[in-house]
Amino acid sequence: MRADEIESAFENRWRACPADGGGAGAADDAWLRALTARIRPADAQARAAARSHWAAVAKPLGGLGLFEDAVCTLAAAQGTPHPVSAPRALAVFFADNGVVAEGISQSGQEVTLTAAHNICGGTASVSCMARVADCAVVPVDVGMAEPVDDARMHVCAPMRGTADIALGPACPRDTVLRAIGAGAHVAGLLADAGARVLAAGEMGIGNTTTSAAVASALTGAAPELTVGRGAGLTSEGLARKRAVVERALRVNQVDACADAVDVLAAVGGLDIAAMCGLFLGAAAHGCPAVLDGVISCTAALAAVRVAPELSGYLVASHCSSEPAARLLLDELGLCAPLQAGMHLGEGTGAMALLPLLDMALAVYDEAASFDACGMDAYRELS
Repeated sequence: MRADEIESAFENRWRACPADGGGAGAADDAWLRALTARIRPADAQARAAARSHWAAVAKPLGGLGLFEDAVCTLAAAQGTPHPVSAPRALAVFFADNGVVAEGISQSGQEVTLTAAHNICGGTASVSCMARVADCAVVPVDVGMAEPVDDARMHVCAPMRGTADIALGPACPRDTVLRAIGAGAHVAGLLADAGARVLAAGEMGIGNTTTSAAVASALTGAAPELTVGRGAGLTSEGLARKRAVVERALRVNQVDACADAVDVLAAVGGLDIAAMCGLFLGAAAHGCPAVLDGVISCTAALAAVRVAPELSGYLVASHCSSEPAARLLLDELGLCAPLQAGMHLGEGTGAMALLPLLDMALAVYDEAASFDACGMDAYRELS
């Protein structure tokens, strides 16, 4: 199926079962437990079979490096030694963050609205990259301060922007659960539409601040290790942003948070929560999920804290230039194939990976084996 066919099939399913009437509106702790119960550990036998197949391909052992690992993860997630990288789909979640009132960004929430118009119209950076990668793009409003007037936007916003985390919680726990539910619902509809690989992107001014706060809360790392310049802060702005994250962690007493959902409610954002839900929903449907940058990785770590079995379904794309990125990837046990200094968001890193993943799969499926060449296979030497 082509990307436009996935988008059309998704639209039909969304109209029949929009998120507010199909799961997100009813999401609560019991619903979350039921969702996580559906996530089985990724198939270790399929992963081992894929690894053995790579060893039989006529090339140096491990010659494609992390791309071989990515193919093995596809195999484990899909439960077959014959994995596929398409059809695929990217969900881009939009939400605004009240912490922008603290002056932690050089732009305001109106930029979220502009970006939403661009993605709906197919002119955003990620839209251009997705066309090259033949990846469906589904924009979802899970909490924009001002809704976009475009029928191509899929609306499931449990609230219109979060509160300022420097003053108190971002939102109530049940609001986070509804955003997680929205992401999981989108994942389910995309899987039902035929997507075999899912990816998550985001857009929302202030979300490098909320993701840094969540990263610090989940890992125990100091804000000096998680807070970066985002969309281009001065050194003075960076110091202010770190102070805001420190205050948010202190005011919201994140050490007392019972779980990752509480952390998201305290200092997170609805885009992070929705991506967390998409990753959980992808695994529940046997779909591997491709991560994007630091905000996507933050959501993935929250999701893994909710359902540890999810970790076997995740594929890293790139290591963002934001300081928390490597810390988060290490926590997830992942290595990113792309080290390009990217920090654009929207899912652009995931889109950059997909054509390379296609190439790796072409080698996996089509390259000659040692047997076919009449050669002895390479052996691991200690």
